[in-house]
Amino acid sequence: MIARSRQRRGWLVALAIAVIVGSTASVAAACTRILWNDNSVAVLASRSMDWWGSSQPKLHVVPRGVRKSGAMFGTQTVVSGNPARWTSRYGSVVVGNYDAAVSDGMNEKGLAAHGLWLYAQDYGPRDMSRQGLQVGMYVQYVLDNAATVDQAIALLPRIQPVQVVMDGHTIRLSLSVEDRSGDSAVIEYLNGVPVIHHGRQYRVTTNTVLDDALALLAPYDFSNATRNLTIPGNTNSRDRFVRASFYSAFLSKVTPRSRLEAQAALMSVARNVSDPIGAPGDEVGETDETDFRTVADLTHGVYLFELSRGLATLRT
Repeated sequence: MIARSRQRRGWLVALAIAVIVGSTASVAAACTRILWNDNSVAVLASRSMDWWGSSQPKLHVVPRGVRKSGAMFGTQTVVSGNPARWTSRYGSVVVGNYDAAVSDGMNEKGLAAHGLWLYAQDYGPRDMSRQGLQVGMYVQYVLDNAATVDQAIALLPRIQPVQVVMDGHTIRLSLSVEDRSGDSAVIEYLNGVPVIHHGRQYRVTTNTVLDDALALLAPYDFSNATRNLTIPGNTNSRDRFVRASFYSAFLSKVTPRSRLEAQAALMSVARNVSDPIGAPGDEVGETDETDFRTVADLTHGVYLFELSRGLATLRT
């Protein structure tokens, strides 16, 4: 018990120091998730966060043994009856937003989780037989309680995500998870029912229902493609899915010489499918920009964080 406690403290202290050093020693350097699980160096996952304005992202180191509740969203009670209550089993490093939600992160067991906007998401009417979890804590709940993708999926029957209003918008999130083995799952609630795509082949997620997004790839053959193949170049969810899948296919042919090179390679694709500053939204006059990007190295326990309006990357 003492050895495990010391190991835990050392892991968390190392993370805390890395965050502090990274943020003070440099000036920091768009929603799409990409998993790279077929290279010989590391299992890596990237995520870009596209948002209207700033999502007020902050890096947090979350220790084990902290009691939590799924009832509150900031100071607002979202789940008044049968809220989820738990004590974190695993430490994690996460991106918090608005001091009320967690959108992305990785835990000490090498499980990463990403909450991505999904307009079609429907958690269904409140089912009081299941513990309610305000959706801003969805990512944190999984990181606190699961070490693998299988364990994350096994958590679902006991909870029901409950949508919240953030920055004037009703939040509907799908969940993408991957672990150190390269396993992957995408969890979407459609018409109140969880739809789970589970397997190493599910490497790209955007903001389109996954079955519909996968159908977009039917006209393409990326196996022997060249730079002369025309692929979608706009920033909407459908275009980003095709483009991320295209470059992901070519990552599979890359042999990185080091874990740093592997991390940089995946970050380069995350930047390619990001929404540039000033990029248009769905309506005339709207902008939809990438707020931040992350890369989680699940093999080596490294978490990279990059603000779009900065010029360097924080390494934890």
